[in-house]
Amino acid sequence: MEQIVKVKTWKIRLNDRAEKLKSDIPAVFLALKKKDTPLPAKLIAGLTVIYALSPIDLIPDFIPVLGYLDDIILLPALVALTLRLIPDEIMNECRYEAAGLWKDKRPKRWYYAILFVLLWVFLLLLIVFSVIR
Repeated sequence: MEQIVKVKTWKIRLNDRAEKLKSDIPAVFLALKKKDTPLPAKLIAGLTVIYALSPIDLIPDFIPVLGYLDDIILLPALVALTLRLIPDEIMNECRYEAAGLWKDKRPKRWYYAILFVLLWVFLLLLIVFSVIR
């Protein structure tokens, strides 16, 4: 019985963290646009947002275990690093703005993915041509 309670508690904490991560990524994007956000935070925030929005992962999801490991470890680590670099007052303001902007409906703009697909195709072609030569 005690073990079941521990498992449920662990799942609840994991779900809370996942929800927080989903709400922090839009806030990080908004912090990226703020002029008061320090430059190192902007660089890491940009990397975080690009990785979060990229349709192509560092390790493809079809690879068993490793495919999801990068999503489980890398994205939360990037968000945590970004949150440490952004001052609390700026981050709180961005969280508030993000909650207000996407309260009813989250925007779905598929055409933003075109940039990421082109970037990954370019990198893939660069690798292929360097191996061929």
